[in-house]
Amino acid sequence: MSSPGHTDRTRGKRLPELASHDLADLQAILDAALVAHICVIDGDQPFVLPVAFARNGDTLYIHGSSKSRLFTQLATGASTCLTVTLLDGLVVARSVFESSMNYRSVMVLGTCRVVEGQEKAAALQVISDHLLPGRWDEARHPNEQEDKATLVLALDLNESSVKISAGPPDDVPADVDLPVWAGVVPLTEHFGEPIDAPDLPVGIAVPDYIRQWKR
Repeated sequence: MSSPGHTDRTRGKRLPELASHDLADLQAILDAALVAHICVIDGDQPFVLPVAFARNGDTLYIHGSSKSRLFTQLATGASTCLTVTLLDGLVVARSVFESSMNYRSVMVLGTCRVVEGQEKAAALQVISDHLLPGRWDEARHPNEQEDKATLVLALDLNESSVKISAGPPDDVPADVDLPVWAGVVPLTEHFGEPIDAPDLPVGIAVPDYIRQWKR
């Protein structure tokens, strides 16, 4: 897998000082995120889809309905762009212009390929383990009909870019003495208390592996 930003299409031109060329940053951001957005061009109309995904080595896996017009368009090998953004905080500067966000983001360019057979089964487990760690070992696995209804696509991480913005406001010197508060308001995610399904039989407790999920 090549380092982020190694091609002309992924080399940062706007605020290049925010670009990271570290593979570890690319992998950490992808492994921390639960949702990506992927672009599909159908005719002359672009669409952006939110998708669950997971990384396995140098490959991203996504899945959707095999009857989805947009997913089947991706399956033809059309060029696409996938993005992931983790929002870490709002940067509140003394001016509106300098106010911004702290974030970690990834952009991946390429084409998707259809995943089938043993790789498809393994990919579905990778996605499950990423979103719902421990669940694959306990829940029922897809049956033949469900498998046919699911389209799994792979996108290789051959061409990517990473940007990371962190730190306090960068006010212009003339604004530093303004009598207004400036700083960072962090944003965090966390899992709440699990809620039983209405039809859950009495006596079935929340599994320990679910209580161990952390964000």
